[in-house]
Amino acid sequence: MSERDGSDEVDLLIDAWSRRLPEVDLTPLDVWSRLRRAALRLSKLRAEAFASADLASWEFDVLAALRRAEPPHQLSPAQLIAATMIGSAAMTNRLDNLQQRGLVDRVPNLGDRRSIFVRIAPEGIERVDAAMTQLARSEAEALDGLGRDDQAALSELLRRLV
Repeated sequence: MSERDGSDEVDLLIDAWSRRLPEVDLTPLDVWSRLRRAALRLSKLRAEAFASADLASWEFDVLAALRRAEPPHQLSPAQLIAATMIGSAAMTNRLDNLQQRGLVDRVPNLGDRRSIFVRIAPEGIERVDAAMTQLARSEAEALDGLGRDDQAALSELLRRLV
């Protein structure tokens, strides 16, 4: 089997396991193994897009959450923790690093002087926008082999799966 006859590495994997475990239905591997390979490809595309703006993936995640917030693009640390799904200690460390790099500022919460907001700095906006722009280009190129209708159908199937 080869890519020319429509088969790929996953087909070879399933064929090999089918010979070893003929009684097991390996049909789910058709989907999940390909999704895993697509996820690995996506991780690489994203890491490259973020690196093009001198950002690590975790930096992009925090900056993107702030950038998506309404102006002045600020959130409480608790809101950032919820948006990025990481723990409090990790968030504190990330915010310290981002602040040292000049990508975020901590500003007082005028409504509650015991708390602060984290606001994206102009340099953070510039970098996260550049990373997102590059990411959109890279992902569009990766999907170039699929027409708009196929992309919409795949998106809908993945929505139902997730």
